[in-house]
Amino acid sequence: MTSRRQKITLEPEVLIWARERVGLSEKKLADKMQVKPERVTEWERTGETSIAQVDRLASCTYTPLGYLYLSEPPDESLPIRDFRTRGDGPPKRPSPNLLDTVYQMQRRQNWMRDDLIEGGSDPLEFVGAYSLTDGHIEVAAAMRVALGLADGWPEEIDTWSEALGCLRIRSDEAGILVASNGVVGNSTRRKLDRTEFQGFALVDEYAPLIFVNAADFKTAQMFTLAHEVAHLFVGETGLSLFDRLLPVDHGTERFCNRVAAEFLVPQEELQDYWATVQDPTNPYREIAQEFKVSDIVAAYRALDLDLIDRDTFFTFYNENRCQAESRKTTTGRGNIWDTLRWRIGPRFAGAVARATEEGRLLYREAYSLTGLKGDTFEQMPEKLGIVL
Repeated sequence: MTSRRQKITLEPEVLIWARERVGLSEKKLADKMQVKPERVTEWERTGETSIAQVDRLASCTYTPLGYLYLSEPPDESLPIRDFRTRGDGPPKRPSPNLLDTVYQMQRRQNWMRDDLIEGGSDPLEFVGAYSLTDGHIEVAAAMRVALGLADGWPEEIDTWSEALGCLRIRSDEAGILVASNGVVGNSTRRKLDRTEFQGFALVDEYAPLIFVNAADFKTAQMFTLAHEVAHLFVGETGLSLFDRLLPVDHGTERFCNRVAAEFLVPQEELQDYWATVQDPTNPYREIAQEFKVSDIVAAYRALDLDLIDRDTFFTFYNENRCQAESRKTTTGRGNIWDTLRWRIGPRFAGAVARATEEGRLLYREAYSLTGLKGDTFEQMPEKLGIVL
């Protein structure tokens, strides 16, 4: 039997890559592994370590163990198209947290697709039904029809939080797998970074999926969700990060931004409302409250309709962003099942629960797909109101 203390020699370049992929300094990695920094320095200089330490390194850096035994660092690229835009340069290398989230959602989508096809479901007509040459107002109107939302629907809702909940539910009922999470799976130690990505869409005619980064400001999630739904309507899988809501690199993102803005704040309704705002120096707060969007989305929509100029928008955007980033966000524990409802998604949770109940899915596979185990998984149908 091989001793875990057995010394082995790995490629120093790979060991350095493993540390840097999670953004850790030598000292921080040493702290996580509970060794002296000199030990980490020595490993990365000579490659000499032990089997036990390699296992620990893989765990602390969320690196697949086999990668550490490679002769050179792997090319760990995103498995979906990268539409992210930033004002401070091109997107950085995807983090393990982002990659693992995308992989997890792809596994869910693949399983759901097979389950729906085996059950005789028909493909969803709206997925990929439009192109970038169609009018954004037309696509936004089609989204409202598909989600069963009447014109002026935010007026019947008191708060933006309720509006976000309504949009999630209607998307789920329309056949879209909706997931929203601020961590990887259920690991509170692996928090998602809102400055790395805000959401992504995985196009499929049977099981389209959208993911919204719940680590982002709550008011921003409404726009992200609408933007990702727009991706499904134009049939474009991809990862999104918005810079000033004015990406210049991708026609797809520009189009989906315009669709999302029209979907949330229809042109005719805003033009009528604009004349009624009470505070001409800051009309965006009133618009935001009326349409249940963020102040920045309200200002962007005013710019899009030539109600304000670019200088006015960017001045407001910069001031608003600085204020938002300076505010500390506090979150209570709340009801864990309210959180799990959208980490998993009602539609997906119901499908997994029924497949397990009917013996079509092994429990260990259901645990892997949902991130729940044992009694917690058994309670899921009752807690989420799933009819088996």
